[in-house]
Amino acid sequence: MDKSDPPTTFGIFKPVGHTVMAFSDQGALQAAYAALLSEGFPASDMVCYSSQEMIDQVDSQEGTGNPLAWIGQEINLIRAHRELAYTGCGFLVVKAANGELSEQVADVARNTGAVSAQHYGHFIIEELLPQPTGHVQRPESMETGLDTPTPHGPTA
Repeated sequence: MDKSDPPTTFGIFKPVGHTVMAFSDQGALQAAYAALLSEGFPASDMVCYSSQEMIDQVDSQEGTGNPLAWIGQEINLIRAHRELAYTGCGFLVVKAANGELSEQVADVARNTGAVSAQHYGHFIIEELLPQPTGHVQRPESMETGLDTPTPHGPTA
């Protein structure tokens, strides 16, 4: 994946066959990166985004996406990524084309303190981390806002 030309669907960031993880501190992100390297993931299959790079990417795509992008979850997810970036989170995007690789990445995410992790399939975006007790995912719409409670965006 090339972050200067990120994979999109209908003009919105959607890295199919990849897992996107957010980390609240750089040390946790680097620990995840090192763990994945030690498990055999090549460095060429991993891309790091600083918080500012993620904010810039979302800002550049949000107003330009095809109206079909509003049907899925992609708009809410990029907004959730931006909100996490506002809190200082960095991101690690890892190529994990099949379920076994995705599960390896999910284990690393859980063991290194990722605050968010989603695996992007063609039709489904799977949340890989356990959600807090009582968390209910809202229907996707502009009116209901983001599922991810953040200090800068709508909350439940």
